[in-house]
Amino acid sequence: MAENDAKPALPKKCGPYISSVTSRGMNLVIRGVVLFFIGVFLALVLNLLQIQRNVTLFPPDVITSIFSSAWWVPPCCGTASAVIGLLYPCMDRHLGEPHKFKREWSSVMRCVAVFVGINHASAVSYVPLKLAKVDFANNIQLSLTLAALSIGLWWTFDRSRSGFGLGVGIAFLATLVSQLLVYNGVYQYTSPDFLYVRSWLPCIFFAGGITMGNIGRQLAMYECKVIAEKSHED
Repeated sequence: MAENDAKPALPKKCGPYISSVTSRGMNLVIRGVVLFFIGVFLALVLNLLQIQRNVTLFPPDVITSIFSSAWWVPPCCGTASAVIGLLYPCMDRHLGEPHKFKREWSSVMRCVAVFVGINHASAVSYVPLKLAKVDFANNIQLSLTLAALSIGLWWTFDRSRSGFGLGVGIAFLATLVSQLLVYNGVYQYTSPDFLYVRSWLPCIFFAGGITMGNIGRQLAMYECKVIAEKSHED
């Protein structure tokens, strides 16, 4: 009877997120590496689009990679992606507000697609809409449109207070770093209208933070399911 009553115990830390596959530290490393390479890949693709549209200009001597991007851009974006992707589930757990809205990989992939679309829209002077071209009179109009799209991305795929707050913080810090890099001549933007950068740049950083946060949350959620299944099998 005692044997029948015995049930396989779930890991104590198995909640909305879990941070151990073999150990907590090892799992963080694995997730960080995955997020790093996702960030590197997105940086190469998105930066290529920006350079092709002459939105960002790098000195000729630093254009060394096969994607015509400065060598330091992908590693920096990969590192930032890993930090953001690990920070989101950690913040959810700390605040006691597990994120359960649209927690499936198909939703994450759609979020990535929308983010790429927002980034691409920033690199052109028009946004394709219902097979038509909507021209923008100035950068402010474009920036307001991208801001609305970025908030729409958060509302569609996140809707958490922690996600919005982290997105705003990420946008502020990343824009500040970009201002400093441009000020020191590391690279430059064509037609800057917000000090040294483009006014729509915070919108891109906000959307990017939400996107990488969703990927990080999904990786953490997936690990929880794997651990739970393993426990039941044992």
